[in-house]
Formats: sequence, C-alpha cells, structure tokens
Amino acid sequence: MDNNKWQTAITDIEPGKIRVRGYDITDMMDNLSFAQTVYLILRGELPDDKEARMMEAILVSSIDHGASPPSVLGTRTVMSGGNSLNASVAGGVLVIGDSHGGAIEQSARIMQAWAEKEGTPQELAKSLVAEMRASKKRMPGFGHRLHKTDPRTLKLFEIAEKLEFSGRHTELAIAIEAELEKASGRKLPINVDGAIAAVISDMGFDWRLGKGFFIISRVPGLIAHAYEEMTTEKPMRTLGNTDFEYSGPPERKI
Repeated sequence: MDNNKWQTAITDIEPGKIRVRGYDITDMMDNLSFAQTVYLILRGELPDDKEARMMEAILVSSIDHGASPPSVLGTRTVMSGGNSLNASVAGGVLVIGDSHGGAIEQSARIMQAWAEKEGTPQELAKSLVAEMRASKKRMPGFGHRLHKTDPRTLKLFEIAEKLEFSGRHTELAIAIEAELEKASGRKLPINVDGAIAAVISDMGFDWRLGKGFFIISRVPGLIAHAYEEMTTEKPMRTLGNTDFEYSGPPERKI
C-alpha cells in the first residue's frame, strides 16, 4: 500500500471495469436492487434477504411528505427562481439539517449510547427522560406536527419485528414513548425518524449515517417536486408563508 496515495475501500475503477466493494457493477445491475446496493456501499457487504427487505422499507418510508417540509420548499423556491434541476435539488438537500432531517441521526446517537448501559429498556427510558427534562432538552424522533400516530412508524416496527430487527433499541424507543407520555401528560408518538433510528441501530448501523438515510430516501421526492415546479408552475411564484409583520425601527431620516 502506497501511503502517499489517497486510499478508498469503496469503488475500484480501471478501463472497462467498475467494482463496488469488490463486486462488478454489471453483475450488480443484473442481480441487486437499489436497496441492496445502498446497503452494500454503506456497510461493505451484501445484505441477506431480511436486511434487504428492511432496507427497502426504510428507504421508501421517507421518500416524500407533501409540499410543506423545508427541503421541498427550498427545492421549489430555487426552481421558481429560474434555476436548473440539479441546483434546485441541491438547494433542497442543503436545507436538511439538525431541525429538518436530522432527527434520525440525533435519536440514533442517544439510543445507541443509552442502550449500552445496564438496565431494562423501561429503567433506561425513565432515567433518560428525567435527564432530558431536567436539562430542558427534547427527545428527537418523538412527536409530530401532523400525525397523532405516525402510520410509517407502525409499519416499520411491524416489518422489523417480522424480520427480527426489533431489538434493544426498538424496545428502548417504545419505552421512551411511554415514559414521555407519563412525564408530560401528553402523547408524543414515535415518528418515522425515531422509528428509523431505532431500526437502523438494531441493524448495526453507525448513528452518524442517520442523515444519510434521510437524504437517500428524500432526494427522489425532491426531484419530483422540482420537476413539477418546472413544468406546472409559473416562475417566481409565491411559496411558503408570506404573512409577516415588521418589527424593526420606525421610519427615520439619515
């Protein structure tokens, strides 16, 4: 190995050859689904049938959530300004951050750290919720502005249980949901981000890939919104909330 060269274990290329994690791309085109290929490139090994099915469900679950999320508004706004498809989608992806699209990463980080501790999921959930309330922090991946019960969560957990990916992290997530309701007096359901965080943790994924799962899933939706904006709407149209109130200084002279 030449220490002066940049090393990558992901893809090897040479004239007429492309090998991803050691597998020929043409064999992959013939034999692998997109979900299997995503698993391979992230983990370095091919998924088994259960891992592939779980990966498929995760990637489908967040493909789109209507026209109101910030990343969609970002994509449509950039397109409305007269920009290209790639610029518009890139604009939407750049909107993804800790407040929008970051809950999978944040929730998985917390759950992976706490799942390593001694105690039952219920005991850990009680301590975790008490600690977060004392520091006035919100548990990411719980609660939803629209859904009282997120249908995607129910389905992901159903599939995870069937495929035997419902482990300690999923148990902890369910215990946190119950403890949050007990502590706050109101239901804060596990949303799709929290469900994905629990399942990918039970699958052995590093929490630092959390945003990656959201981006991979959401980009096709952003492309669809960019194309719809391009082909059905007038340029420079009004998007988002325009009901604002000025709060600066009154009129004054130089």
